[in-house]
Amino acid sequence: MLVKNLLPVAFLSAILFSILFYKQALGLNLLIFEASFVIFLFLTKQVKFSSKIQIVCSVGFLLTAIFTVITHSTFSYIIHFISLLVYVGILSYPYAKSIINIFFISIISIFQSQIEFFRSVTNSKVKGKSFGKTIWKFRIFIIPAVVIFVFVAIYKASNPIFDKLTVNLGSVFQNALDFIFSDIEFLFVLTFLLGLLISNILLFRTKSPSLGENDAKSSDLLIRNRKKNSRSFGTVSLKNELKAALFLLFILNAILLILNITDIYLVWFNFEWDGQTLKQFVHEGTYLLIFSILISIAIVLYFFRGNINFYKKNKLLKKLSYLWLFQNAILAISVGFRNYWYIEYFSLAYKRIGVVLFLILTLYGLYSVFIKIKNSKSGFYLFRTNAMAIYIILVLSSIVNWDTLIAKYNFAHADEAFLHFDYLANLSNKSLPYLDKSFSELMKIENIQKEKFAFETDFMNAKEYYQHIEFKKTVFKKEWESKGFLSWNLPEYIAYNKLFK
Repeated sequence: MLVKNLLPVAFLSAILFSILFYKQALGLNLLIFEASFVIFLFLTKQVKFSSKIQIVCSVGFLLTAIFTVITHSTFSYIIHFISLLVYVGILSYPYAKSIINIFFISIISIFQSQIEFFRSVTNSKVKGKSFGKTIWKFRIFIIPAVVIFVFVAIYKASNPIFDKLTVNLGSVFQNALDFIFSDIEFLFVLTFLLGLLISNILLFRTKSPSLGENDAKSSDLLIRNRKKNSRSFGTVSLKNELKAALFLLFILNAILLILNITDIYLVWFNFEWDGQTLKQFVHEGTYLLIFSILISIAIVLYFFRGNINFYKKNKLLKKLSYLWLFQNAILAISVGFRNYWYIEYFSLAYKRIGVVLFLILTLYGLYSVFIKIKNSKSGFYLFRTNAMAIYIILVLSSIVNWDTLIAKYNFAHADEAFLHFDYLANLSNKSLPYLDKSFSELMKIENIQKEKFAFETDFMNAKEYYQHIEFKKTVFKKEWESKGFLSWNLPEYIAYNKLFK
């Protein structure tokens, strides 16, 4: 059952949005608003779970909505809004195969939904008459009003007597406007308009025919492209390309083998820290190695982009490609070891966690390329499976309270790893119970740090950190106690109770 007239629903949804979000921070209100949307979908029988991608998108949307209250981090909100866009896309086009196409369908729908809303408004009827036509009839007064205003302005500027006669005209208009708008709360109006825009996106969903057609035509299997009347030329071209590919992959495998052997020996098993900051070792080295892995994947995809997949004499090329992918997986693990040593000596940080997540996706990407070559899969298969893998990893990673994890880990390893007071001081309020240390504890940590890490840098000292956290606690207490029920979230609730009760 679909609702024929969505206008009343859109306005009611915008009013609900205004009530929930007016002068309220994000928290429980977002979950209530979206729960109302899901209930509306169930009542109108718009929720379907007929395919795996629909189930994944629906579960991802519901989980990330809950995670915003459980973790209450900027990251969780960003991932949730991405999930919301994906969910709106799957509602618009339930038969989509790729999450990328779903996302783009939803992006287009953001703008088209507003057009559909205005179209519905103009086509609506008031006392049997079209509202749009009623408004259109008033156009005859607009041009005369503009002309009158222009001539009054000209006469005022050119004639002093006329200017004196109309000197109070502006104040009359100003007083009239003040009288009309004196009791209007513009912040509430802006909240209502924002709610209306969001409600339009959720309710007036539109389809993109071109993206839908491309998605429907896409296939996971690679199709052989047979060229008529050019058989001999095509075979020669394939042979030459095969020779070039064999030569390139053989040399690259040999070079990468040397690199992997040195990394396994030096980074995996015999790494020794000599007091350096490890920036070049990790930052520059990691980014370059990740870049090389991406280029490696691109090289393999280039050679297996077309008919060479069906060439009978491609077995050696496939074996070299498998070896190349395997060696790149070893290289990715080496990057992981570099990151491990960085965490071991310099504790946790967002980027170091990000590298771990990226390496998981990289290993999956290498595996998907292996499957593509082995089973003659298409480029669409790669994009579809890797996009879904990225989405799942992002959804799962949004459940973790990273700030609290970082604070706990870094202080727990302060005797062994570098503790960056500046970094920890800027973590969110929900991690305050684990950042809150006595001055004596902080001084003890600082003394250990000075002995172990003699860096000539201007970092925050223990006293400055202690003062900063004390001030942060005071501000947090005031902010939390002034929040309403709709701004409630779990991690800050736990933090407040740990600190002040």
